[in-house]
Amino acid sequence: MKAERLLRTLSAALLLAACGLTAVGCSTEPVAPPTKAEVSEDPAVFRVDHPELFKLVKAETRQIPTVLTANGAIVPDITRTIHVTSLGSGRVVGLKVRLGDSVKKGQTLLIISSPDLSQAVGDWQKARADEQLAGKSLERAQLLYSHGALAEKDLQLAQSTEDKTKVDVQTAENRVRVLGGDPAHPAQMIELRAPVSGTIIEQNVAGFEGIKSLDNTPNLFTIADLSSVWVVCDVFENDLGEVHNGDAAEIRLNAYPERVFHGTIADISRVLDANTRSAKVRIVLSNREGVLRPGMFAMATFRSRKLEARTVIPTTAVMRLQDKDWVFVKEGDKQFRKLEVRPLGSGSDGMQQIQGGLKPDQEIVVNALAFSTEAAGQGK
Repeated sequence: MKAERLLRTLSAALLLAACGLTAVGCSTEPVAPPTKAEVSEDPAVFRVDHPELFKLVKAETRQIPTVLTANGAIVPDITRTIHVTSLGSGRVVGLKVRLGDSVKKGQTLLIISSPDLSQAVGDWQKARADEQLAGKSLERAQLLYSHGALAEKDLQLAQSTEDKTKVDVQTAENRVRVLGGDPAHPAQMIELRAPVSGTIIEQNVAGFEGIKSLDNTPNLFTIADLSSVWVVCDVFENDLGEVHNGDAAEIRLNAYPERVFHGTIADISRVLDANTRSAKVRIVLSNREGVLRPGMFAMATFRSRKLEARTVIPTTAVMRLQDKDWVFVKEGDKQFRKLEVRPLGSGSDGMQQIQGGLKPDQEIVVNALAFSTEAAGQGK
């Protein structure tokens, strides 16, 4: 036993000595363990455990018109607009209406104390007096001529004088009427009346102001029939080929965001604006309800007559995120890719037009928002 222990001790000593010899000249720095490279995943790829929970649909190709939008404003129909002026000068003594009022044809708008009308009434009264005198002279001449006491030429002269005075009376009466007076009720007050029914959209006169002659004063009022209005919008040069006279247009207003108004293109300007490179497009809108007011901001949507192949998908398949639009395209059994798209106009059937980024027949998630929420919950 002693010999066996001695042998074991000697073997251990020899082993330690051998280890010491091999360590001479060797580096004492620690050796780094082998590393495993980390593979970063594509942030646009999503994996879900239960893809069967999300309904898929294939992108379709349809022949649909090009949709254009343009900004514009509501303006009165010029063909239904009347500028009201006074042909006689004077001073305002009664203002009966205000800007924005609705008026009826023949309604008094303004009362003017007018020296012009006063003089016209005086001239008419003088002409009537002269006509009465000439009429009596003619009767006397006819009586004398019938008894042979008057020459024929004197009778003809009396007849001519009476005819001229009648013309003078008619001329003076017409002038009174033109200035706004009534020969049946002579007065120096001009009652300016509405020539048509409508709405006062412009007013350039206030109470007790002086009214100058017609050649150096603006119109006092502007009356417009707003039962039909125009929408005038700007269409850029590159898009003019897509709009034509007679095309239908959809109008949306900030005042009524939930309503869509339908009109027709009545005219496209032949002249381009040199600064904006756009042409004025005029759309006619019916305004029987009276809700459309001049000056309202409007957005017009045009649909071209020419049909083009467009990729369409459900509106719910598009998700707006960070000022971009995205869809989720199926790539494998449990893998989907987030793909950026460029949507165009949407239709009333819940479908969205897509321009670029998506190919026909690609399968996409119908509800992009629900899929995004689920994928984020699973940590991709």
